[in-house]
Amino acid sequence: MNRSVRIFGVLSVRFIFRRISGSVVSRSRRSRARPTYDRRPDEFYWLWIVATAAYGVGDVVTTIALVYFVPHLGEGNPIVRFAMDSLGLWGLVAAKLAAFLVMVWISHLGARDGDTLLYYFPPLLLTIVGVMVTAVNLRLLFT
Repeated sequence: MNRSVRIFGVLSVRFIFRRISGSVVSRSRRSRARPTYDRRPDEFYWLWIVATAAYGVGDVVTTIALVYFVPHLGEGNPIVRFAMDSLGLWGLVAAKLAAFLVMVWISHLGARDGDTLLYYFPPLLLTIVGVMVTAVNLRLLFT
């Protein structure tokens, strides 16, 4: 029985059902197939290095510059704003790190289960979001 669910018509979250109701894939099939990150470890690392540079470094550094050096601007994301109001700079880092670790976990599960969409989607999404948010922050910083 295929217990696949689609969110937004794109993102497959079969791993949720594997956690709740047991594995959909037989153990013999899973033990024979090596996870994607074992077959191509350099690819896995480089996907996440680029995502870290764009989302982790670019967004965090430009957000810190905006919040602390431009007096009339603040954080636009209400979750990150709440974290920063509560914990300061560490709240920003904690919120970004939490989002990053959830995406690494999803990618790891996709690689382990052979789901290429779940393997590639998280680092690509973080890279795209990171580049876009960094560009917006830079535009706000220099205008």
